[in-house]
Amino acid sequence: MTSRAALVLAGFLAAAGVTHFVAPAFFDAMVPEQLPGPARFWTYASGVAELGVAAAVAVPRTRRLGGLAAAVLFVAVFPANVKMAIDWSDRSAAEQAVAYGRLPLQILLVMWALRVRRDAAPAQPARS
Repeated sequence: MTSRAALVLAGFLAAAGVTHFVAPAFFDAMVPEQLPGPARFWTYASGVAELGVAAAVAVPRTRRLGGLAAAVLFVAVFPANVKMAIDWSDRSAAEQAVAYGRLPLQILLVMWALRVRRDAAPAQPARS
């Protein structure tokens, strides 16, 4: 795996982050009710998190930390994907396939992020 894989991951995260602001209602519907406050807060907060993690993954100096942050983020949003799968259980077969397909996709995303972390060069200490 090369820095290309890291840049593709960064692009994926950035696109997802932007989408939280372009189409927030879609994400609002996935926010678990157990989270305090309005769903829109969590939609925007996760969008900001995705954009920040994308930047960290894109920059070689912060890539190791960014890869770990991406893996943690993918785990953190898993409950939203479970909620989507449950909520979409009465939709068409195609929509259900999308909703249920997102669940194993999260595992692959975590593995991808951890691979980017592993393959990134260790951070160099700052020079004075």
